[in-house]
Amino acid sequence: MSYDLPRMQSDGPPSPFEELVFATLSQHPDDWALFLDIDGTLLDLAETPDSIVVPPQLPFDLSALSQRLGGALALVTGRSLSFVDRLFSPFHFPVAGLHGAERRDAEGYVAHVPIPLEFQEMKRAMALEAECFPGVLIEDKGAAVAAHYRLAPECQADVEAMMRRYFAQVGPGWAMQRGKMVIEIRPARADKGQAVEAFLTEAPFRGRRPLAIGDDVTDETMFHAVNRVGGQSLRVGPPGPETDARGAISSPAILRLAIAGLIA
Repeated sequence: MSYDLPRMQSDGPPSPFEELVFATLSQHPDDWALFLDIDGTLLDLAETPDSIVVPPQLPFDLSALSQRLGGALALVTGRSLSFVDRLFSPFHFPVAGLHGAERRDAEGYVAHVPIPLEFQEMKRAMALEAECFPGVLIEDKGAAVAAHYRLAPECQADVEAMMRRYFAQVGPGWAMQRGKMVIEIRPARADKGQAVEAFLTEAPFRGRRPLAIGDDVTDETMFHAVNRVGGQSLRVGPPGPETDARGAISSPAILRLAIAGLIA
């Protein structure tokens, strides 16, 4: 089946490379495994973590696309698994949450990174300190914690200093991750690239060519992982810093249109 990516003039036309990737995915769905970031990729970014909006049709389109791919579709995100399930209810997709600190495979088995008591105490102290910076939001993700300063960009230096201090206190086994107006402390072994590699060892992903789509620096390990095994990678959003992605999609809206086109 041939496939033409729908065009939306306000978001700019798709690139020839982008069209080729989706055309190949449409023509040979049994050959591909699809890995999708959520915030800024499937969904438009919002001012606060909880104000993100899921278009009503999107969960159903993702479910239909997953079926077309024989179940080889996974969401790879910094969000928690429980939050992802609320976003895309009533469906429960394979998910790597918290950058891979928790992962649900296609059979529904969930693996978690344990949360030390010291980390719980650190999160409480961080939340109290952040009250001194109006507009800075602390997102407790369980095995990770993020400080968002999108509503208070003038506090960036204060947030960075605070997060560096807590990162130094938390001890070995943790990593500090920067994203779009957010800084996160997460388990060091939680890595989107490693999560994708784990999926690729399991059915129904095993033996397929991976396509990873993301928008942020947190997705770079995912791009690198799929490129290394002969897959493809697409970055969502306007031109930005250097990336390992091999192509680009102008916006989440274009990606959602592409998904709808793939199942049409």
